[in-house]
Amino acid sequence: MAVVVVESPAKAKTINKYLGPGYTVLASYGHVRDLPPKDGSVDPEHEFAMLWEVAPDSRKHLKAIADALKDDNELILATDPDREGEAISWHLTEALAKSRALKKDTPVRRVVLNAITKKAVTEAMKSPRDVDMPLVHAYLARRALDYLVGFNLSPVLWRKLPGAKSAGRVQSVCLRLIVEREMEIEAFRAQEYWSVTAGLTTPRGQEFSAKLVSLAGKRLDKFDIATAESAEIAVQAVNSRSLFVQSVEAKPASRNPSAPFMTSTLQQEASRKFGMGAKQCMSAAQRLYEAGHITYMRTDGIDMAPEAVMAARDAIKARYGAEYVPKSPRMYKNKAKNAQEAHECIRPTEMAASPDQLKITDTDQRKLYDLIWKRTIACQMEAARMERTTIEIGAKDGQVGLRATGQVVLFDGFLKVYEEGRDDVVDDEDKRLPQMAQGDALEKRSVTPEQHFTQAPPRYTEATLVKRMEELGIGRPSTYASIVTTIQDRGYVTKDKNRLIAADKGRLVTVFLVNYFRRYLEYDFTADLESQLDDVSAGDRDYREVLERFWRDFSAAIAETAELRITEVLEKIDEVLAPHLYPLREDGSDPRQCPKCGAGRLNLKTARSGGAFIGCNNYPDCRYTRPLAGEEGDAELSGDGKLLGHDAGDPISLRTGRFGPYVQRGEVTTEQPKPPRASLPKGWDVESMELERALMLLALPRPIGPHPEDGEMIEAGIGRYGPYVKHGRVYANLPEVDEVFTIGMNRAVEVLAAKPGRGRAAAAEPLRALGDHPQGGALSVMKGRYGPYVKWEKVNATLPKEMSAEEITLEQAIELVNAKAGAKAGGKSKAAGAKKAPAKKAPAKKAPAKKPAAKTPAKPAAKAPAKAASKAAK
Repeated sequence: MAVVVVESPAKAKTINKYLGPGYTVLASYGHVRDLPPKDGSVDPEHEFAMLWEVAPDSRKHLKAIADALKDDNELILATDPDREGEAISWHLTEALAKSRALKKDTPVRRVVLNAITKKAVTEAMKSPRDVDMPLVHAYLARRALDYLVGFNLSPVLWRKLPGAKSAGRVQSVCLRLIVEREMEIEAFRAQEYWSVTAGLTTPRGQEFSAKLVSLAGKRLDKFDIATAESAEIAVQAVNSRSLFVQSVEAKPASRNPSAPFMTSTLQQEASRKFGMGAKQCMSAAQRLYEAGHITYMRTDGIDMAPEAVMAARDAIKARYGAEYVPKSPRMYKNKAKNAQEAHECIRPTEMAASPDQLKITDTDQRKLYDLIWKRTIACQMEAARMERTTIEIGAKDGQVGLRATGQVVLFDGFLKVYEEGRDDVVDDEDKRLPQMAQGDALEKRSVTPEQHFTQAPPRYTEATLVKRMEELGIGRPSTYASIVTTIQDRGYVTKDKNRLIAADKGRLVTVFLVNYFRRYLEYDFTADLESQLDDVSAGDRDYREVLERFWRDFSAAIAETAELRITEVLEKIDEVLAPHLYPLREDGSDPRQCPKCGAGRLNLKTARSGGAFIGCNNYPDCRYTRPLAGEEGDAELSGDGKLLGHDAGDPISLRTGRFGPYVQRGEVTTEQPKPPRASLPKGWDVESMELERALMLLALPRPIGPHPEDGEMIEAGIGRYGPYVKHGRVYANLPEVDEVFTIGMNRAVEVLAAKPGRGRAAAAEPLRALGDHPQGGALSVMKGRYGPYVKWEKVNATLPKEMSAEEITLEQAIELVNAKAGAKAGGKSKAAGAKKAPAKKAPAKKAPAKKPAAKTPAKPAAKAPAKAASKAAK
C-alpha cells in the first residue's frame, strides 16, 4: 500500500474513490510550513537561508501522514499541478524527513492531476516523476521576495505614515493602478460635444434613423459640433435640403467564438456576468475541481486536450446538429511565457455533462460550471455569420451627409450557446435596415440635436483590474485573487457597486511609496521581476542570483528613509497631491486659504485611525475639516461638519477628526469648550449616518435598569474595546454594536453572569440544602473546583476527605463553617468579623514592594491581622 497526499479533504475523498483500497489518501490541509512572521526568517547574509516553521494546525496532519508511513512504506505526492502545489510537495518531504518519518529506502513519487477523474487519476499514477526543483526554487524566490519587501517596507510605513498597515511586492503595484485611476477621474474635465440624428422614411413608408457625418462638405470629427449653436446650424442645414440614398453596401461578416477560459478570463467573465469577486470565483472553481467537475483552475493555458476537443464536437452535434460543428477542430495556442502556469484550459471534465444534468446545489458553483461549460462548448462551434449594411445618404449639393448602419445575423453559430460579456457599453448595430435602393428619395420625419459630454475613465472592477494586471505582466494566475482581496482587507480600497475605489489610506501609501520607493512600484520593474522568476521556474536562472540583485538595491533604498521625519513625509504627500486636494477656485483666490476663518491655511493631516483629511493649520481656534477628496462646497464632513438635524434646539453634526468620523451635539463655545461627542463604531457607514443614529450614540452609555440582586444600575455602552454591558466594576463584552441599543435586562444579566469569575447571578445550584445556621442564613453543600464545600453566606469551608457531600449533617456543617470563620459555636458576629480580615490581605501583601513605606511604624501593626486572617483561612 502507498500513502497518497493531497491538499484538501474534498480532493482526498474524490481521489480515494478512484484509487480503491490499495492506497491511503490523506490531506495536508494546504501548506504545512511557512516563514514565521518575525525578523530573521530570511537571512540575506547567508545566501538567503530560510527558517521554516511547521504551523500549529499542521502538526496533527503531518503526524497523521507520518503514522500512515509506519505501515505503508511509499509516499505519493498528488498536490496541485502548479508552483504552489510543487512547493507543498517539497515542504512535505522536507518536514517528514526532518521528523524521521521518511526512511532512506522510502520511495517518494510526484504525480500531477490536471483533472480529478478516474481516467486522469489512473493515467497520472502510471507516470510519476520527482519533485520539480526549478519550480520549487521559483516558489522560494517569490516567498523570500515577498518576505523581504513586507518585513522591511511595512515597518517603514508604520513609522513614517501613521495608520498604514502593510506594503507588498505586487499588492502595492496593484494598488497604484487603482489610485492613479482615481486621480485621473478627479483630474478629468468633461468636454461638451453634440450629434445630430435624422428620423427618415423610405418610399415604402418604412422608418429608420441616420446620423450626420459630414457638414459643408467636410467629414465631422467627434468634437466638431461643440456647442448648442453649432448643433442648431447643423439641424437647419439638414432640414433645408432634400435627402436621397447615395449608396447601399451590404457586406458579409463572421464572428468567431472566444478561446476557452484560463484563470484571468474566468475571473473577468464571472465578474461581468455575476458580479463575483476574484476570491469568490476561485473558491467556487476550487470546489468544482476537487469534485472532479472541471480541470485545474489556476492556469495561463488555453489549449485543450485532443480527446476533450473531440468530445466537445460530439456533444455539439448531438445537442445542436451537424451544421453547428466546424469542418476542422478549432485549435487555441498558449500565449503564456511561463510554462509552469500554462496547463490545459479550464473546461468540464465531461463534455456531455451539461449543467442541468449535474444538478449542483451550491449557487456559485452552479453558475460557474454553467459558464465554463457554455464557453468550452462554444469555443468548438461554427462561427456566427452576419450581414452588415451601410447606407450613405446626402443632398444634391453635397453640403450634408448622413449614414445609417445595421447588422443582421444570418446564422447564429456559437451565439446559440454563449456570448462573451463586455466591460464597456458599445453602440448597438444589431438592427435590420429597411430595403432601399440607390437614388431613393427619403422623407424627413425629424432632425434632432443631442448633447453629449466625454466621460471620465471608469473605475476598475475586479475583472478589468485583473485584465490590466495581466496586460502589464503583474502577478500570475495563482496570485490574482489574493492580491485583489488583500488590498481590500487592508482598507486601502473599498468596493461600491462592483467598482474599486481608492480609500484615503491607499492614496497616502501609494504617494509615499511612489516618492520614496519609486523603482519598486514601476510596472516594468515588477513585470521584469516576474519574468526573471519565470526563468527560475524553467531552470534557466539561479534564484539566489535574483534575490541578491534585488536585495542589494532594495536594502539601500530602505536605509535612505531612516532619517525621514513624519512631518517631511506629510509635506511631500501634501505637495504631490496638491492639484487634487486644493483645486483652483472660481474666484481666483488662494485654494489653500481656509474658507471658514480666512486666516489659516489648509494642510494634509492624518488621523490615528489611518485616514486622512484636510484641516486648517489655525487649529484649535479654527476647526475646519473636509475629506481628502472633497471640495469646499461639500456637505459631507466639510466646514463645521454635515448637519444631520436638530435635537432640543442643538445642531447635531457629523464630523471627522484625528481619530476618524464622529457625531457632535452643539458647537464649541467658551462656556462649552468640549461639546458632547461620540465616535462612529467600526463598520458604521458615514454615508448612511442619520440623525436618529447620531442621537443614539450621543445618549450612550444607555441605562438598562437596576440589577435584580443589589439594585445597582446596569448600563450598555461602547468603549475602546468595543460594545459592553457594565454592572458596578464588572464589564462584559457584547458581540455586536447594535445590541448596545436593544439589549434588555434578562439578556444583560445573562451576559454579566457568563463573564468568568464575575457576576452575582453566576452562582451555581447547591448539591444539597442542609438547613439554616443558628444565627440565620442557609447552609448548603456546593460543588467546587477542588471538591465539595459548605457555604454559609460569605463563608466557604471545604469538606474533609473522609466526609462526603451526601453524608454530611447540619451539625457537622455548622462546626466546619464556624471553624473556618474563626468563631465560637453560634458566634455569627465574630464569624463575620473574622471573615472581614482576609479583605485586608491584598494591601498587606503589597507593603514589601514599597520599601520606604515598610519603614514606617504603622505597617508592622497592619500586617498582624492579615497574618491572623491568613491562618484562620487555612
